[in-house]
Amino acid sequence: MSQEVEIKTIKPFGPAIAKVSIPKKILHELNTYIDNLIKDEKKSKEQDHGYSLVGNVKQEIKLEDKIIEDSRWKEFLEKCISIWIESITRKKINEFKLIDSWVVRQFQNEYNPAHWHNGHISGAGFLKVPSSFGKHTQEKPAEYKGGNLQLIHGARMFLCKSTFNIAPQVGDFYFFPNYLMHTVFPFKDTKEERRSISFNANIDDNIYNVYS
Repeated sequence: MSQEVEIKTIKPFGPAIAKVSIPKKILHELNTYIDNLIKDEKKSKEQDHGYSLVGNVKQEIKLEDKIIEDSRWKEFLEKCISIWIESITRKKINEFKLIDSWVVRQFQNEYNPAHWHNGHISGAGFLKVPSSFGKHTQEKPAEYKGGNLQLIHGARMFLCKSTFNIAPQVGDFYFFPNYLMHTVFPFKDTKEERRSISFNANIDDNIYNVYS
């Protein structure tokens, strides 16, 4: 890809996290693919893999290999991961295997419980975000806002938080190690869709397996 990738590494607790922006062209192609897919009732049902994932959401669509390749989504992921991992480990990735990638269509009162992923590297980002996530019965701290993505690791201690909270913004994408637990809070008072995208991938085992 000719476009430069700007990666911001975030380390609020143990595991490092990377934040990038999905290129507008890829964002458009992925959204167009999903918009067209949901118009095709038969294909939409065929691609719905919600039964194999933990989310209590309307639909979780496994992306086909063709759109992953044609949109350059896979290429984008591999480039970002290569830069990010080398910047942290000082080791160059020689292997990258995208296991799967899927889109989550979440609507009001739906949620994703705390869970983790397969593979070595995972991530989550945002393709569409409602104009409002609704009002709260009581005003709570920002980390408990509806629609937020929350990353979880370890236990809260002095000078050490166990959670990192992310307010969805279209185009933002976060990389993290597969074992990092995360959840998405429910939201309400809107008919609009919160559309996110995730993936699982493997890299060189000798880089991932720090105990070898």
